[in-house]
This record gives sequence, C-alpha cells and structure tokens, in this order.
Amino acid sequence: MTKKKIAVIGLGYVGLPLARLFATKYAVVGFDINQSRISELNHGEDKTLEVENTILKAVLKEDNSEENGLFCTAKLSDLESCNFYIITVPTPVDRNNKPDLTPLYKSSETVGKVIQNGDIVVYESTVYPGATEEECVPVLEKISGLTFNKDFFVGYSPERINPGDKKHTVDKILKVTSGSTSVIAEEINNLYASVITAGTHLAPSIKVAEAAKVIENSQRDINIAFVNELAKIFNILEIDTRAVLEAAGTKWNFIPFTPGLVGGHCIGVDPYYLAQKAQAVGYHPEIILAGRRMNDSMGQYVAAEMVKLMLKNDLKVKDSNILILGFTFKENCPDVRNTRVIDVYRNLIEYGVNVSVYDPLANPKEVLHEYGVKTINQKPDAKFDALILAVAHQEFLEIDLTELKTENAVIYDVKGVLGEKADKKL
Repeated sequence: MTKKKIAVIGLGYVGLPLARLFATKYAVVGFDINQSRISELNHGEDKTLEVENTILKAVLKEDNSEENGLFCTAKLSDLESCNFYIITVPTPVDRNNKPDLTPLYKSSETVGKVIQNGDIVVYESTVYPGATEEECVPVLEKISGLTFNKDFFVGYSPERINPGDKKHTVDKILKVTSGSTSVIAEEINNLYASVITAGTHLAPSIKVAEAAKVIENSQRDINIAFVNELAKIFNILEIDTRAVLEAAGTKWNFIPFTPGLVGGHCIGVDPYYLAQKAQAVGYHPEIILAGRRMNDSMGQYVAAEMVKLMLKNDLKVKDSNILILGFTFKENCPDVRNTRVIDVYRNLIEYGVNVSVYDPLANPKEVLHEYGVKTINQKPDAKFDALILAVAHQEFLEIDLTELKTENAVIYDVKGVLGEKADKKL
C-alpha cells in the first residue's frame, strides 16, 4: 500500500483539528485559500480556539516534506505531492435557505487540478444524500480528466466536530466512513481508524453515510423545536418551562432538550439540505420544515417577550438602551456562523430601541462584515434599561450584572442559567 500523504482542504473548525490529529502519524498538508488564516496557523495560533496553541505548535513543520507533521499553505502546488485528499469546507444555505454548494464545487475544482492516478478524495462537509457522487465527482472528473472509480476514488466521512467542546474532541468521536468501492471503503476506514481512538463505523455506501449525517442534526433540530413550542405554551400558562423539563427528566427514557435560539453551521442548516433533496424527488417534508419554522421564529419571539417585560415594568421602550450579552451561536465558542442572535437584534431595532452587543469571544470585524452589527469585546461602562442573556458564555456567569443595569432595569434570560437574577426566562 502506498504511503499516505494527506491534504486537508479547509482549515476551519473541522479541518484544523482533523489535520492536527492526522499530523501526529502522517505527513499532512493543510490548505486554505485564506492567506491570513495560514499566517495565523504558521505562528502557532488558532483563533477558532479548537486547537490549543501548544498542541498546534507540536505538529507544525516549516517544509512540505514526507516527514510526519502539519505544513500549512495557500499554494496549490503544495498539494501535488499528496495522494489522499480530505475536503472540509462549509456547506451553508443562502438567504432563501437553499443549499449553497459553491464552496464544495470550488474545493472540488482545486483538488481536481492536482489529483493523480490512484488518489482518494474524501468529503466531510454536510450534504444531502447523493451530493458526493452526483455533484462533486463530475467536477473532479471534468477538471482532472480522470475517470471515477478507475483513475481516482472518493469517500464520505461526515464531520462530527462540536465547536467549543473540549471533552468530545475529534479523536474521541466515533467516525462514520464510506467509500466508492468496497476496497476503497476499507482503505478509508483503516486510515481514520489509525487516529480515531473512539473507533469507526463503516457504512455500506456513500449515500448511507451522507444521510446519517444530515439526520443527526435534523433530529436535534426537531427536538429543540418541540421544547421551543412548549416554552411558548407554558409561558402563556405561566408555568416554568425548565421546571417542567426537570420534572419530566426524572423518567429514565425522557430525552433532555432545552429551548433557545438554534443557529450554528449544523443544526440550523442541515435540515434544509435534507428538505431540498426530498422536494427534488417529489416529497414535501412536513415535520422537518415545521421544526425549522418554529426554530427560525424564536428570535422574533424573544424580542417581543423582552418588550412585553419592559412594558409590564413601566419601562419606556422607544429610544431605550438594551444590551445583548453574547452574539456567537453557542456558549464559550467564537463561531458566529448562522447565529440567530442576529434575529433578536434586528427585531429589537424595529421597536425603535438602541441595541448594544457585548461578546468577549466574537470577532468584531467578522461580525461587522457578516452582519453589519457593531459588537464589543470588553464589558461596557454604560448602564442599560434591559439586558438579554442570549449566549451563556462562562464570563457572563461570573460578572456582576447589576453593574450594567439602570435602577429599574430588567433581565431576560434566554438560556435559563441566571436563576433568580433574571426577571424572566425563555
């Protein structure tokens, strides 16, 4: 068997941890078109906070040699010596919630320019069943001039990275694998098994592996939609939703989910990929899209509840000053992709209030570029008429929120973590 030299295409939240892990046993070329990201990594810094700087520095190497370690680059020619390519680019949706495969097409074109006879290309990006073979393979064939399953082969191994989770790291999460032939499937599975301590599961086909990934997050989305609807009902009934969930959770087979904003690159996106494919073959998915509508409505709901809370406490709404605590899509993570806190922000603006956003982890330049919203990383000196805890960063749980409040200010706790400090919670 030919010695593997691995290329990881896309060095974000998924690609970098995987490249770092493989680099402990193989020669790895980490490729990203973002030159500033490459410079950052070559200095041993990861601003996504997924890989500790000391761990990253331990595998970095300065040359594109055959020795084990990670060489980071933005030069296409550096990929030519590789024979195993792993594509980990994002697969977002557009403003109409339609799957946007542009990053997948572009990365396939990149790999198509350098693959040679016998090479293997594995996709980790979330897609709908059939996308790897129906959308990506034709691009590889067109650009390379090679023939699929004769000159080159493909596989699919869905990423299971949980951004910000330092317990369930990439090596500790069981990996689903698949390949375009039975022999290639075994080869791909063995390669991942050599570094994934949690083990692997070899799926019978690429489509099965693709479907498994997309339903993992669709299932979570639907369950969260259910508790979000419960929260709306119990709010009308003046019942504490989290007290209800705690009581119900005493049953051995009750599945614990909590209400909230559903964003991020997976749970808030993947269901649309499955729905799109279902509609393309003539089936209209009822439950999946109903769950999406419920979860996409929560930003508007939180803003409306905040305004109601202010009115009940005789607080002026128009021209009031409201502080949103947190902008990332989840706690203790700098990732702002598809954050639904933006929905809360935009809906509050429509009420004529002045909204400030404080997030110690979100990159202000990135937020401004992606959403047109100014954020700050430092605790503000001003006082506000209302606070919304949108993201449960550890820092927010440790600061004295009274220092941010005017005399009669109110606090709305989206995450349900403030206890009696909050005037109302979702």
